[in-house]
Amino acid sequence: MKKHLLSRSILFLLLILVLVSCDTKNEKQNNVNVDQKSENEALGALQTLLKSIENRDLESLKTTMSPTGEMELIIPGRAITYTADEFVELHKNWFKDTIWTVKTNILDIKVDHNLGYATTDAMYKEPERDGKPYFNHLIVSYVLEKINDKWYVVKDHACSLKKSTD
Repeated sequence: MKKHLLSRSILFLLLILVLVSCDTKNEKQNNVNVDQKSENEALGALQTLLKSIENRDLESLKTTMSPTGEMELIIPGRAITYTADEFVELHKNWFKDTIWTVKTNILDIKVDHNLGYATTDAMYKEPERDGKPYFNHLIVSYVLEKINDKWYVVKDHACSLKKSTD
């Protein structure tokens, strides 16, 4: 009788272990799916921003701005700005100039629950500046934030690697 009770107890414990391990495995699987979904959504927001700049599309750019109005911009030769309004205004003025082109490649993106960051490689070109072709090869990093289940770009930090005027 004691052996039978011991065997049942061991079987019961094994069953619990199996169920717990399966549940943990499912939970990990769900986290991977959620993380991949978040990463894809954040990537979509970043791609929208980059395409809006390449296409000089101010309305599309505005959709990537945080509803809180926060947007930190750090670019060489300018004072840091901290609002989406300042970011949009700078781009509004820049988009009026139609001689430049910029092509951007996303090098890396990492996303956690509500924050993400990305690194991009950008090549800015003008056919002529001071009588010569001009380029500026940049690395630009971005911070993205998830607010009300939607991803927004909240920081842009550009660093020049090489310019034609160097």
